[in-house]
Amino acid sequence: MSQNGDKLQIIAFCCHYCAYAAADLAGGMRLKYPPSIKVIELPCSGKINPVQVLKAFEQGADGVMVAG
Repeated sequence: MSQNGDKLQIIAFCCHYCAYAAADLAGGMRLKYPPSIKVIELPCSGKINPVQVLKAFEQGADGVMVAG
């Protein structure tokens, strides 16, 4: 739980060819993950700008994950 009692909001920046493909496959298999996790597709996780991570926190994310 976050400090205000709401569920944690997690932003997952995922590489298109690796992590996002795995998340898409999980969806196709009807596997579930919490709705508080927001997946954002990137062309490549190596191209993420640190400003994107900081902006996610500024906009209320409790945690950020970068997956490749």
